[in-house]
Amino acid sequence: MKLLIGTSDGVFVAGGSGAPEPAEGIAGREVRALKASNGSIFAGADSGVFVSKNGGSSWKLSGVEGKIVWDIAAAPSDERTIYVGTQPAALYRSQDGGETWAEIDSMRAIPGSEKWCVPNSDAGARARTIVLDAKNPARYWVGLEVGGVLATDDDGAHWTSTMTGGDIHVMAGHPAQTNALFMSTGFGRYPDDPQPREERVAGMFGSWDGGKTWKYLWENLEPPYTRPLCVDQRRPFALTVGCAPSAFASHRDEGGAHSKLYQTVDGGETWRDLGDKEHSPSAANILAVVPALEAANSVLVGTDTGEVWRVTQDAEWTLLASGLPSVQSLLPVE
Repeated sequence: MKLLIGTSDGVFVAGGSGAPEPAEGIAGREVRALKASNGSIFAGADSGVFVSKNGGSSWKLSGVEGKIVWDIAAAPSDERTIYVGTQPAALYRSQDGGETWAEIDSMRAIPGSEKWCVPNSDAGARARTIVLDAKNPARYWVGLEVGGVLATDDDGAHWTSTMTGGDIHVMAGHPAQTNALFMSTGFGRYPDDPQPREERVAGMFGSWDGGKTWKYLWENLEPPYTRPLCVDQRRPFALTVGCAPSAFASHRDEGGAHSKLYQTVDGGETWRDLGDKEHSPSAANILAVVPALEAANSVLVGTDTGEVWRVTQDAEWTLLASGLPSVQSLLPVE
């Protein structure tokens, strides 16, 4: 297995027994997303979308120049169609495998878009996460940090908004239930939101009607600030999420980040803590979580200390890589 590791300083390639090697053409870029599609691999960086045609060893700019790219999604029905979400909040699409890109500008034209933001930042809101309907190519969802969940079922001709003003981090669909969605959230809100921060709710939410309504799934769980998540495509479709006390939790904090890893196999009805003795909680903040190829329910985890771990459903942690820049994204490749 080859593992691509997106970090705060480019992409590293791990394989075999040696230390991960830095990839060419993307050094110095913060890489928050990695996605394989149509024989290529795409990286979402702080200066646009990069593409690799040789399994991640070298990269070149594909498009969306000058934008901070937060997420990449490939259309299930056509791998040459790829979507990216950016900061400032916008949605771009390529329909020719990354050769050219065009903005779906109807998203930024919806009423209320002028309020989208990241509080106390001049960089603008983030189109942080994208989910594509596996059966209907005209139906997709975009989560905004901060702005809520946007949905279209007619390829962007019309949009609806739910959780408006919410701090959406990552969304994922259920592999066997078209209308089931899950999302991680934080405490960010519009500057004019009257609710005091200590009364705000953060954590995991689920929807079973295509995002029209949402159920809170994080009752009595700590810490509250959920961010990286993944859903395994293999039964029982385990959902795994990393969380921390706040947006800025770090291994440099006194006592560490106090980060945890949780998993559910019943749609969020019950959760189990995947921490072992050294990760209950983790001093390093968990920034990336993806399914491991070896076995269902196992995941790969990336941290702000530059480590990559394999974690099983039985909370067995195996260190795969260390000494890297902060790990932002992971992509195992067979």
